[in-house]
Amino acid sequence: MNILTIPLRNMRRRPSKTMLLLLVFSLGVMSIVALYQVSLVVGHSLEKKLTAFGANMIISPATEKLSVSYGGFHMGDMLVDVENLPEEETVLAIRSIELKDRISAIAPKLVTMTKVNDIAVALVGVHWRDERGIKSYWAPRGEFPSASDQVLVGSQAAAKLGLAVEDRVSIIGQDFTVSGILHETGGDDDTVIFLNLHTLQALVGRSNATSFIEVAALCNGCPIEDIVAQIRGQLPNAEVKALQNVVNQRMASVRFVQKLAFSISLVILVTATSMVGLSMLSAVNERKKDIGILRSLGYGKPQIFIIFCIEAGFIGVLSGLAGYLGGFGASFKALEFLSLSDGVSPVFSVAHLLLACAAFGLITVVAAVYPAWKGAGVDPSTALVAL
Repeated sequence: MNILTIPLRNMRRRPSKTMLLLLVFSLGVMSIVALYQVSLVVGHSLEKKLTAFGANMIISPATEKLSVSYGGFHMGDMLVDVENLPEEETVLAIRSIELKDRISAIAPKLVTMTKVNDIAVALVGVHWRDERGIKSYWAPRGEFPSASDQVLVGSQAAAKLGLAVEDRVSIIGQDFTVSGILHETGGDDDTVIFLNLHTLQALVGRSNATSFIEVAALCNGCPIEDIVAQIRGQLPNAEVKALQNVVNQRMASVRFVQKLAFSISLVILVTATSMVGLSMLSAVNERKKDIGILRSLGYGKPQIFIIFCIEAGFIGVLSGLAGYLGGFGASFKALEFLSLSDGVSPVFSVAHLLLACAAFGLITVVAAVYPAWKGAGVDPSTALVAL
């Protein structure tokens, strides 16, 4: 019999109480692990879905403004030496940054002005798949264009031009079919005509040209500034802007989910730890005779203190092991219930398993410090009177 076997024998002598304590603390650990895994997946999934509601970075050609005035009359600002961004080279450069796995969508655009039915209107060339990837809120009357001779018209532009779905319209000398009209978005999309990017490039004779490129990046896990800095390194002659208000709003939503999970986990952990402490305190009161016998055999206060701490540590390690495995399995069911089982899934980590065992073992030891100190302070003569 030694300082390590005594805690194990004490646990075996009271199997029902030990199993109940293991069950309670394991359920607490299981809940914490499941919440942690779910919060990671939900945070990533939520951020990925939020990228479908607009870009958070804009890449445009570097420009120089010249303020023009004469005779005290200000004639406004002029852009000097404005050049287009080469589409293929720019997209390739963005895709080559170190944090390229954080890029969700890249949507190049070419913008120009023309007259349709003698009315000035803006034309925007886009790649439909990329554009719809960052604008899932688009809802047209009719259909999205599926051919190069089809266009999508904003609600205000359609009203001004008198266009309806299936109408034919002449744009820069070429006839197009209006495949759909966007429902009002409340933004710039309402006032323009969208068409295939390569078609517009051919119409205006600007092959491979783009006016600017919108980028939707996943910012969770790395600052948006890092992504911007890497893109600037690849595109030194371009202007890269992060839409900080969009980034902050999305990150606030993701962090809210994670903070909520952390708060619930903290409540569960405090509750489970309190139960361990109360159980060990009860064990001290029940084992006064055992403590008296051990003290009479030469065990000092430090040894008695360590015995109770080791017993609590065993419970914590076993609960951490069972709770982590159970929580990892429960996280799949939770994600399936939340309809988030597609795409990203929880990842099992041996390092996290060992960390959970060590962390919860330490927590139970801390919870047992006061009961162990009280048990170590039991007077052996008083404890032996009951024998």
